[in-house]
This record gives sequence, structure tokens and C-alpha cells, in this order.
Amino acid sequence: MELMHTDLNEIQLQAATAPARVLRLLAGAGSGKTRVLVYRMAWLFKEKNVPPNRLLAVTFTNKAANEMKSRLQDLIGPTGHMLWVGTFHGIANRILRLHAAQVGLDVAFQIIDSADQLRLVTQLIRAQELDEEIYEPKRLQNYINRQKDEGKRAEKVSMLGRDAALFQPLYQRYENHCKQNGIIDFSELLLKVYELWRDNPEILAEYRFKFLHVLVDEFQDTNTIQYAWLKLLIGPENGITIVGDDDQSIYGWRGAKVENIQRFKQDFPDEITLRLEQNYRSSGVILEAANALIQNNPSRLGKNLWTKGEPGELISLYGAFNEIDEARFMVDRLQKWLSNHPSSTYSDVAILYRSNAQSRLLEQGLRQANIPYRIYGGLRFFDRAEIKDALAYLKVLIHPKDDLAFERVINMPPRGIGERTLENIRQIALSKNLALWEAAGEYAETASGKIRNGLNRFFSTMASLQALLATIALPELIEQMIKLSGLLDYLQQQPGERQQFRIENLKELVTASTQFQVHVEQSDSEQQNSLLALPCFLAEVALNAGDEHHEKDENGYPVATVKLMTLHSSKGLEFDLVFLTGLEEGLFPHHRCANVVELLEEERRLCYVGITRARQKIFITYAEKRAFAGMNSSKRPSRFIQEIPRHLIQADSMGLAVSYTKETGGKAMHSPVGRLAKTSTQNSQYPLGGRVLHPKFGEGVIIQVEGADEMARIQVNFIEGGIKWLVAAYANLSMLDSRSTIL
Repeated sequence: MELMHTDLNEIQLQAATAPARVLRLLAGAGSGKTRVLVYRMAWLFKEKNVPPNRLLAVTFTNKAANEMKSRLQDLIGPTGHMLWVGTFHGIANRILRLHAAQVGLDVAFQIIDSADQLRLVTQLIRAQELDEEIYEPKRLQNYINRQKDEGKRAEKVSMLGRDAALFQPLYQRYENHCKQNGIIDFSELLLKVYELWRDNPEILAEYRFKFLHVLVDEFQDTNTIQYAWLKLLIGPENGITIVGDDDQSIYGWRGAKVENIQRFKQDFPDEITLRLEQNYRSSGVILEAANALIQNNPSRLGKNLWTKGEPGELISLYGAFNEIDEARFMVDRLQKWLSNHPSSTYSDVAILYRSNAQSRLLEQGLRQANIPYRIYGGLRFFDRAEIKDALAYLKVLIHPKDDLAFERVINMPPRGIGERTLENIRQIALSKNLALWEAAGEYAETASGKIRNGLNRFFSTMASLQALLATIALPELIEQMIKLSGLLDYLQQQPGERQQFRIENLKELVTASTQFQVHVEQSDSEQQNSLLALPCFLAEVALNAGDEHHEKDENGYPVATVKLMTLHSSKGLEFDLVFLTGLEEGLFPHHRCANVVELLEEERRLCYVGITRARQKIFITYAEKRAFAGMNSSKRPSRFIQEIPRHLIQADSMGLAVSYTKETGGKAMHSPVGRLAKTSTQNSQYPLGGRVLHPKFGEGVIIQVEGADEMARIQVNFIEGGIKWLVAAYANLSMLDSRSTIL
């Protein structure tokens, strides 16, 4: 306890030793909340004589639970292992093992994970001989979990809405099957414990007596059933400490209710609120920017982060010409920053983005600069499931005998071609020495109606795409493949934000092919149709996807890597240098959130989380034009940029002459002359600003040149054709009157 007085600041000490029965700690980013929570448990044990086995500490990850238990054992000794600490699901499992009979379970009940649950609901749909294109397994799984998270059994579900009409009977069958087979899913764990306490007052009283004090971390992430769970457990004699930050509530899309922490005072009127506002992570400039941004959310509980540290560097703002320019800028500034900060490594750098689809060009820029990187909490762009599905279709299109690709797409999206059917096709292929494509054709002739129809739909789709191969360009082919295959419709019908991101990834694949096509459109290239361009594109993807040249650590990751991640994945992490990329209206905030107050507030909280990941320096970037997720359009800087005070931002003029003025509402204004003067070195044959004529694209102006001689890359803004990169050796450009140069 003496250590506590030297290890905690004044407000942290007050929070750790508060006599309040009900305590709400609003703990800002980097304010030492875990330290306070652990010291509070130690204080309850040492000073209030609460035995460790009568303390319940709930977190959201096993990692956090283990860290908490380890710290507590360091403070109070071996008795710390007696503490009940774990995730909501882990604690629920422990309780249900003790009371299995009361909830109709065998003591050896089995817990199924998400993958097993999906297989089960798929089996139930097929057992009823329902069309999987209408009764989609993933959608049913999400529906069941959503109802359980809201505390609703099948018989209590409202029958209003399309999902209820389709899925309520299946939800009932699912419940019956789980009960008969003694299995339980993750959502059921919490619902069972809630019902155990609700329906058995004597058991509830037992647990109220057992847990004298309950402590909950990351309270802003609780959902409906978790909050109801705690409200039941906390009686008049129980104590509860919740720690959370409503400004960091960013998981509404998966059921988290920020209003839980906001309404806590209404449900526990004798609560005391303390605010942990001193930040030990970020510079003063970063905190001032975060505070100013989040103050635009009117419904927040309110706090103001501050630090005793130095103000630090200003936030750098860069308005890129396009997403390629954005990636090039990021690499340049990353390298320069590390060279000026020798104590930092690649591992101290994070590149954050709103959507996974943004990572493709950022990855490409890092690879070209030979900078090791890791996609944190996710996959590299070309490794994502929906991208691999799309690429598999393209592989089958040009090489039908590719058995691996065929197996991946034959039932994606679902066509009623299950594992049994596929095994029959494999047997035909093996016995007759055929490719699976050929064996499937034979099998379709004698298969039952549903399977035959599914196979014929697949072959018909591929035939339609085959007919397009030699007639349309690569981007159009991929766009048609995504539509005709059913991949797009399948994802559009899935609920949740993640499905929207997968759709954006598919559209970004079209963008990738468009940018690849630029390299084969230099003149009247032979590869302008898909028949010739597609194999080259697939080869480049394979080379990029497998490009690994860096030493691996024991986990298989390159040592000291730059971290790329979505803003959602960044929560809880911190880095010396942070790049916030793609801050444009429609991208961040996302276009689906811009006009819905609650969703916009969550987007702003997401930006706040991103800013507060940085310890020393932030670069914010946006693009004037972005070919993203299949769309190529002009962009406006995000409103979040405008919500950061002007005096905290400096315009970075690499490649752009930028002014950041109050009069422009915080927007970066670019001088085209400044852009041309700074983005490229002069090339005597192709001067910046020079007017050129291309046999296909017509007249345009040179806006960038990279390299020299025949291998120089020239970026031209064509009056009709838009902006294109050309290689000098193949561009077939004619210079117009040099006196028309605009420089």
C-alpha cells in the first residue's frame, strides 16, 4: 500500500481508494486505468478486508485478464490467484459448470465456436431443404446471436421485419437442437447465466454474497445482456467499480451500447464519478487536438485530457493529389522521421485507415521502398477471403483445370453444392483422370434437380464470362465477374459493417486492375483485352501477395515491422509515429454514417481513438481524388480535419503548395504550379506542364515525371481520358507547342 502512494498520481490514488460503494471511473486514453483498477483491488483486499475470492473482475480479452491477475499477484502475493478474473464469457462458463443442472445442461456441455455454429445453422437450413440463397447461413447466425445479445429467446422475438419472418422458426429449431445435443454457443453463455440468476433468487443471492465487489473494465463496450447481467448481480450490499471511456466506444456495429456507461448513474443513483484525465502517452499538441475533436459530440459525459509533458510537434496535414501520391508521401515521411529519430524503429510506426481496402496501395508503397510491414489484426489485401474468392473465379476463367481454384468457387456463393457432392465429383475425377471442372460436368448430367441446377448455374456464369474475355478490358471483366458470380449480391445481403468492408474490398480489386491496366494501355498495346491482360494481372498479384524478404521472429513476422491496421484494430495500442490516412468525406466519416447522428458520433470517436494512439507525431493525409473501392471521384477533406484547431496543424508541402487558413474552414488549398514545381525533377524531353498529344487519349498536360530516358514514368492529365501514368518508351507521346507550357 505504501507503493500505491508513490506509483499513483493524486486523482488515481483517489480513485483507487474511493470509499464509494458504486464508483464510475471515466478513464481517458493513456491515463493508467489498468494500474488504477489493479490498485483498487489490492486496496479492497488490504484495507477493506475483501478476500480475493470474493472479488470479481471482468474484462473483454483474455490478455487483459491475465495481465490484471499478474499485476495483482505482484501486489498482494500468491493469494491473488484466488481472484475471479476473466472475460464475460469465461466467467459465465465457470458459473454454468457449477449449475449445469439448474439450466438444463449436462456438466460436460460443449461450447461451439463461431465456425461450428455456422456449420450447424447451415445443416439446419439444408435439413429443411431451404434455398440457401434466401435463407443464408451467415445471416441466420448473426440473427440468432443478435437476439441472444438482446436477451430474447425464439418465442419472445418480435415477428416484425423480413429477418424475423424468415429466421424465427429456424431460431426455434436451433435452440431445440442445441438443447437436445447439450451444446452451447458464445451468446448463449451469457444468456444462460442471466436466466439462471433471474429465475433462481436463491442462486442470485448466493452470488451476491460471494462477490462483495465487482470491477468491470472497458465498460463502454458492454452490450444489452452484459449490462442486464450486472444489474441483476449488484444488490444493495454489493460494491461495483466500472472503468470506461465513452469517448472510445467504437464497437456499436457489434452490439456495444455506449448508453450503458451514460445511463449508469440512473440505474445506480448513489454512484460517484471520477475522471482520470492526466495522460502519460501523448504530447500536449496531440491531446489538445483530440480534446477539440471529441467536444463536437454533444452526448458525451465529458473530460479533458492533459499532460505534464512537452507540447511536442504540430500535426502535419498533407493533401495528396490521389491515393498513389498519398502512399508515396507516407513512405517518404516515414523514412525521414525515422532517420531523425534514431531511437525509434519500424515497430514504433503505425499506419491507420478506416477501411481495409485502403491498405493495398499503402502496402505497395512500403514494398517498393523495402520497408517491412505487418497487417495487424487482419490480412494483407490479396490474402482476404473475398479477394481470394474473386481471384479464384478469374483463375478458373483462364484455366478451368485449376482444381484448387475450382473447389474454392464451386459453392461460393452457396449453390446447394455441399461437401458430399464435391466428394462425388472428386471420385469421378480420380477414377477417370479428369480435372474437377470436367468431372463436375459429367456429374451434372445425372445429379438430382437442386444439385444439377446449382452446377448448371455455375457453368452458365463461367460461359458468360468466357464470352467477355476477348471483348472487354480487364477492369470491366472483373466488375462483371463480381456481379455475375453472385459474390456482390451475397455480401450485400449479409448484415453488419464488416460485410460492407468486404464489398469495398471487391470494388478495390476493380480499382487495382484499373491501375494495372494503365501499364498496358501505353499505346495500342496487345494486352488491352482481358484475354491477354488477365494472366499478367494474376501473376503480378501472386508476386505481390507472396513478397516476403525480411527476417522472421518466432511468430513468423518480420522483426521490427511497420504496423498497418484499421482504426478499430488500433484501440489499446500506442506508437511514436502515427499516420491517419484517407480523411475524406464519404470515406472517414463513412458515407453511411455522415447523416445519422449516432453513427457520426461513433465515427468521431473512432477518429479520437486514432489520434490518441500517437505518442510524438501525427501525419494526417487525404486525397483530392481517390480511385477507391471502384469509385474515382473528387473528395472533400473530412470534417474531422476542420474540427482540429488551426494552430495545432502545419501544412506539409511535399509535392504541394498548401495553405491552411481559417477563411477556408480548415481546408487545404493547393496551387497547381506549386504541385508541378515540387513533385518531380525536370526532364528535358518531357517538361512539367508541357502539353502533349497521345494517339488514343488525346491532348493532356504533364503533371509528374519519375525517372529518366526511356524508362521514365510520366503522369499526364488528359482532357478527355483523365489522369494516366505512361512509360516513355511505350507512350507514343507527341509534344505540342512548348510555348504553351504552363510553368
